[in-house]
Amino acid sequence: MKKGIHPEWHEAAVTCVCGESFTSHATKPVLRVELCSKCHPFYTGNMRIVDTAGQVERFMRRMRQRQTASPT
Repeated sequence: MKKGIHPEWHEAAVTCVCGESFTSHATKPVLRVELCSKCHPFYTGNMRIVDTAGQVERFMRRMRQRQTASPT
């Protein structure tokens, strides 16, 4: 391996928005994530909608409008 071209490898403290924290290895010493194995629907079996910009509400509003409109 060539010296001086690879990024430094740190033991990283990873913190999830759910409050879970653990250590891993990365090129940055501190990482913040939105989902982890403690809160991800695949691992927990619970469905959770992650909506950061109101897309779900906008979609539901459009669906209600289309359902109430009479087809011609």
